[in-house]
Amino acid sequence: MRRIISWVVSFTMVGAGLLLIGFFFLGGTFPTLSSSDGEGSGGFNVPEIQSSSGGDDGGPEDKTLTLDVPGMERIEADEIPTARGDDHDALRENAGIHLDGTGFPWQEESNVYIAGHRLGYPASGSFLAFYDQQNLEEGDEIFVTDSEGAKYTYRVFDEFVTDGSDLSVTEPVEGKNILTLQTCTLPDYSDRIITQAELVEVVEA
Repeated sequence: MRRIISWVVSFTMVGAGLLLIGFFFLGGTFPTLSSSDGEGSGGFNVPEIQSSSGGDDGGPEDKTLTLDVPGMERIEADEIPTARGDDHDALRENAGIHLDGTGFPWQEESNVYIAGHRLGYPASGSFLAFYDQQNLEEGDEIFVTDSEGAKYTYRVFDEFVTDGSDLSVTEPVEGKNILTLQTCTLPDYSDRIITQAELVEVVEA
């Protein structure tokens, strides 16, 4: 009898393992693994701030940015659209979003705020995109390219964790042009991992 019970338990565990593998590699939706289910404490916790006025900011008409982070395994030439913090479709389908209402690289004293998923959704651009953001260290370089080909090099100067209600991380820093990367803490996504880098070089197209 014990052998039968042991066999049934083993069979059940193998089945559960295969189901998990299927969800990950065949693109199934597994909400408990997502850091942006849009509900309750499981939400991704991207700041929601007042959108920009839409006036002329002196930059390219196409505001799409391209992000390269050599210190992060999955961020290489990823297109980063501008979107609101509650735009779950944009967060799901892209490695990250440039938070609407924050600065652009070509502006003085701007804070280019980019948020991405720690876990994300399987078979999408968000899957594990910012999983290793916490590995970035002071002095690491981050590269942003605008739609006209100008390349902006940033150097990391600060990394910290802050709570989900802290909007100060989206604000400019006096005398600096900075970029902020954000992802969520695990397991409950309640806090934010913040990496900030300062602009050190601009190479025009």
